[in-house]
Amino acid sequence: MSPHRDPIEIDENAPATVIPGRLLNELFTHALETRPEECCGLVTGTDADPYRRAHRCRNTMTQQNQNDPKNHPRDGTEAYYMSEVDYLRAQKDAESHGEQVTAVYHSHVAAGVYLSEMDQDFANHPLFPFPEAAQIVLAVGAQKVDRVLSAGIFERDASGTLRGRRLEAGE
Repeated sequence: MSPHRDPIEIDENAPATVIPGRLLNELFTHALETRPEECCGLVTGTDADPYRRAHRCRNTMTQQNQNDPKNHPRDGTEAYYMSEVDYLRAQKDAESHGEQVTAVYHSHVAAGVYLSEMDQDFANHPLFPFPEAAQIVLAVGAQKVDRVLSAGIFERDASGTLRGRRLEAGE
């Protein structure tokens, strides 16, 4: 078991990362549609255009929890476990379009934008298939609040440390 780490928060003083508005809307829609569970998926692109397409993946955490509650004590309302079939399909599709996985995204329901200890464990796991990918987190309101409250992106700096910035829509 790894030592406790604090959540990584957004640096409000850092300039925002801008991604295409149509892509951000796709992520927002996915996050709202999956409530009360967290959504998850991949963003693919190229070095010149890193945020090109979204690929929805199924969150199988509730199933993992039901099958093995000791090792997966949380369900899909508190965590995500990305379907391996879905992410492999998305990766293959991206490669066929000359793209690579540039970001992993998921939502937090009725919680803020931060990279939790569990999120950090996932992103830093030796078997994580996309170690260079940014982590996008979308904060969505509970069922009665029908909107995305905020969005952030966590990218690795030169030392490999994840740093958080606001995420905004652009052209």
